[in-house]
Amino acid sequence: MHYILPQGGDDPYLHAAGTLRRWIGSGVLERDGAPTVTVLRQTFVQPDGQTVSRAGVIGGIAVEPFSTGRVKPHERTHSGPKADRLALLRATEAMFEELLLLARDPSGDLREAMDAVMRSPPWGTARVQEADVTIWHVAGAGAQTLAGAAGSGALYLADGHHRYETAVTYVGENPSANRIPCLVVPIDDPGLVVGPTHRLLYGPPINAGTLVSQFRERFQLRELPPEAHYVEELAPLASRGTACVLVLPGSQALALLLKSGARLGDLPFAGEPAVAALDVARVDELIVKRLAAAMGETARVEYSSDSAYVIDEVRTGRAAYGVLLNATPVEAVLAVADAGAVMPQKSTFFTPKVPSGVVGIRYSA
Repeated sequence: MHYILPQGGDDPYLHAAGTLRRWIGSGVLERDGAPTVTVLRQTFVQPDGQTVSRAGVIGGIAVEPFSTGRVKPHERTHSGPKADRLALLRATEAMFEELLLLARDPSGDLREAMDAVMRSPPWGTARVQEADVTIWHVAGAGAQTLAGAAGSGALYLADGHHRYETAVTYVGENPSANRIPCLVVPIDDPGLVVGPTHRLLYGPPINAGTLVSQFRERFQLRELPPEAHYVEELAPLASRGTACVLVLPGSQALALLLKSGARLGDLPFAGEPAVAALDVARVDELIVKRLAAAMGETARVEYSSDSAYVIDEVRTGRAAYGVLLNATPVEAVLAVADAGAVMPQKSTFFTPKVPSGVVGIRYSA
C-alpha cells in the first residue's frame, strides 16, 4: 500500500518515491550484486478444495509495442489506470509490480529448468494472499538458462495490460527504462487457474418478464430453486455450450443454455471467430447489455470473481441482477491474443495474483 497504491502527503506519488528512497537507504530493499532471475512458486487451495502449485520465473523483459508481436495482449485498456501508473513511474523511476505472462514451452525446457532449481533449498518463504510463496534467486549460468527458456517464444499477457502499456509510454520519456519485471508461467502448469468474473447490474429493477421471453429465442431456460448451488448447477453446462445463471430478485434464478444453432450473426464480434466463440462475449451481448439497456441510463455494470458476493448483492436488494459465468479456458485466451483481437472487459481472473514487491527494477541509480 505504501508504494503500489500510495497514500499520504500532498502528492501520493512523491510520497511513494520518498518511501522507496528510505527503504533502499535502510536496507529494506537490496540491489542484486549480479544479474539474477527468481523462480517463484505459489501453493494454494482451489475453490474445490484441491491444493495446487503454480510456478514461474521472474525476470525483466524488453518493453516493446504490441505491434512487434513479442508480447500479446487480450484485453482493452482504459486511460484512468494508465494515468495513475504513469504518474507513479515518473515519480519513483521504478517498477515493483510483476506482470503475469504465459509461455507455450513446447519443448518443456522452461519447466525442466524450474524443476531443477526448485529441488534446491529456497531463498525464502512467505504467506501472501492465502498462498504459500517460495522463492529461489538464481544467478550465473542457471539464470541464463532460465531466461533463455522463458523468453524463447511469444509471451501472452495474462494480467498487467495497463502496466505494460504504461511502460511503453514511459520508455518514450526515459529510454533507459526499457525492461519491466514479469512472472512467466508455462501454460501447461497444473496450477494455472483461470476463474470467471461475474457481472452485477445496479440500478432500478424492471419487470424482467418481457426480456426473459426474448431470451427464450436463443436460450433454453430452467428455473433453479432458491436452495440450489448455482455454481454447481452452472459448471456441467460448460460442456454443452454457452451458459450462465441469471440471479433475479426475490430468491429467483434461471439457468440459461444457448440453443444449438442459435442465431449469432447479428452480434458485433461475429467477424472475429476467436471472440465470437467466448461464453463471456455472448453473455455480455445477449444478456447483460440487454438488461442494462432496459434498466435505463442510470444502470451500471460491476464485476466480481466471488459468486457468493454476487448472489448476496441481489438477495439483499443492493444489486438488481447478477449474472454468473463459467471460466474462460486458457487456450481460448491465447486464441484471442493470437488473432490480434480483444476480449470483453473483465473476461478472466487469473488466481492467485502475483505477489508485488518480490523483485523490482529501478531505472535510476
